[in-house]
Amino acid sequence: MFSELYKPFVFSPLISFKLFSLEFSLCFSICCFIQRLYADSHFLCLFVWLFVCCSVVEQCICHRIQEDDMVCEWMAYNSRNPKPLTMNTLEQFEHEVKAGHFSDALQTLTQFSNRIKAEEEEENLLDSYSTPAKGSQKRPLTTPEHPQSKRSAALLASPGLLLSPASFSANATPSQKYNQRGAKGEVVVTFGATQGTRWAGRKNPAAGVQVDFLEGPEDSLHCSYKFMFQRLRDVRNVLAEKIEDLGETVRSHFHIEEFASVSLPAQDSITVSGQICCDSNGKLNAQSVLLEAGPEHGGQQVAVDLSELKEYSLFPGQVVVMEGMNTTGEKLVASKIYEGVPLPFYSSDIKTEADEAAEPLNVLVACGPYTPSDSLTFDPLLDLISVITRDRPDVCLMLGPFVDSRHEQIEKGQVTETFEAIFSRCIESIVDGTRSVGCHLVFVPSQRDVHHPLIYPQPPFTLRVFILQRITLVPDPCTLLIDGVTFGLTSTDILFHMGAEEISKGSGSDRFSRILKHMLVQRSYYPLYPPAEEVNMDYEKFQSFAQIPLIPDVLIVPSELRYFIKVHFRLFFWNISLFFGGIKGPPPPPQDVLGCVCLNPGRLTKGQVGGTYGRLLLQRSAAPEGGQRRSPCLAAQVVKI
Repeated sequence: MFSELYKPFVFSPLISFKLFSLEFSLCFSICCFIQRLYADSHFLCLFVWLFVCCSVVEQCICHRIQEDDMVCEWMAYNSRNPKPLTMNTLEQFEHEVKAGHFSDALQTLTQFSNRIKAEEEEENLLDSYSTPAKGSQKRPLTTPEHPQSKRSAALLASPGLLLSPASFSANATPSQKYNQRGAKGEVVVTFGATQGTRWAGRKNPAAGVQVDFLEGPEDSLHCSYKFMFQRLRDVRNVLAEKIEDLGETVRSHFHIEEFASVSLPAQDSITVSGQICCDSNGKLNAQSVLLEAGPEHGGQQVAVDLSELKEYSLFPGQVVVMEGMNTTGEKLVASKIYEGVPLPFYSSDIKTEADEAAEPLNVLVACGPYTPSDSLTFDPLLDLISVITRDRPDVCLMLGPFVDSRHEQIEKGQVTETFEAIFSRCIESIVDGTRSVGCHLVFVPSQRDVHHPLIYPQPPFTLRVFILQRITLVPDPCTLLIDGVTFGLTSTDILFHMGAEEISKGSGSDRFSRILKHMLVQRSYYPLYPPAEEVNMDYEKFQSFAQIPLIPDVLIVPSELRYFIKVHFRLFFWNISLFFGGIKGPPPPPQDVLGCVCLNPGRLTKGQVGGTYGRLLLQRSAAPEGGQRRSPCLAAQVVKI
């Protein structure tokens, strides 16, 4: 072995000195060590000494170890079985000690080889479940001599190929009920002058659409944050500040002198402010209503008697101002409830005369899940991409969930890829499928996205692949400014959560309109307290990023409940008059949502069948001479996929 490493040298005592000249430091250390071992001997044969030195140097070179390590190895070996340092003992030392190191290395190499083999077998197993396409599924090697064909590039860019059903689940089969659905493309809800309306984007998409945060990116939630460390004192401070701010707004608007304490007896009528809560852990009802005052007014709770009120609408967490009698200090007999004060609309100092001549803005709104409940096929999403390609909208608002945590196969772990990989391929298909349209894509996360942090407010998605100008990643909730039109967006089902907790009496409007009005008056995207069990609230971030800064022109609130479009009747009476030929007589009861167009587009899939999506036609106009505001929403529809 030694002669093979050093072919110019012959393994002999004389020529071995050439080896010492090459490895002088190593040889010198070993020679000193050997000389220390033989220090007690009266006679030392120089010939044997040279052979022993060469053998030790050979072992150091062959096994790639340092001289200090060799000395330590020999001392450990010789301590177990003391023997003189000879050629025979060196051979035994090499076979017994170094063979052990070699076997460890061989074992490590074997384990690494077995791991590679197992990964290859797993990859082959996943490929066996995939639907074979033409040619190999593996990525072809592209070189200047063998460039990639245009046909192959088209196949790789196809959204249908990226969202192949067999690529996500071993037993994925297309949903039969979804494919057999009827009434495709049927308009189920209509608002505005839709007769002869052209539901298409602008003719010049190169002009671009300006999509910005209303309060600027620096004041918006733009990245993830640490949570799960929330003190009760901090939660209490946030709630107390909300009671104080909303109460002071109502007091100044209705010219109320001051608020009284809720727990002090009074023989005269008093006015108090506080937060509605329940006297138990059950559902709120007319007999379990409590009013909790802020710290400035004692911070105590008092029972509320609602029997003298002709109408009311209350829910836990609502900040109200009540007028009534509290003679005992233990129960407040309410006689009047002051409604909150709505915020103003957005107004820009920039002149907008040119906006009236501009083409209307076409906005498509869709909310997940984008797969049927009985299959992980993304056929509904592919159908939506086809609608986008056909109608060519200017902006597409895509709300989650994209990878639904409530999906049966997701819950059981019957997927062959990670959740992040499924989400990345889903977004990649949307981007590639709409590339020819050039529409602006806005992605909103959901509490049901299994790959995203389950916290409210929810930070935006992070995409490592796509950094494009026509993609905007926003948190849940958020307020956007799209070409001068304000949008309020939230993917959390606040309608369902508040609808299960709200109590009302004698209210003329429907439940949806009441809940939407509560959101705008309470100035919060989630005014319910305590929140639903599925909502993990971070109240410090909630105070900063989940408040409604103004009344938006359009409020998007997707829900499991039935789709709808709610508007302020008086602002759009000319549309009703147009459809009915200018009929006379008293109008039907208004659905007052404070001048805001509220849209629940429904979900793209409802169980195993297809769902709905929404579309809006907007045009911002200058304020009329009289100063009365005109809504930028010209028309809106909810359409079946």
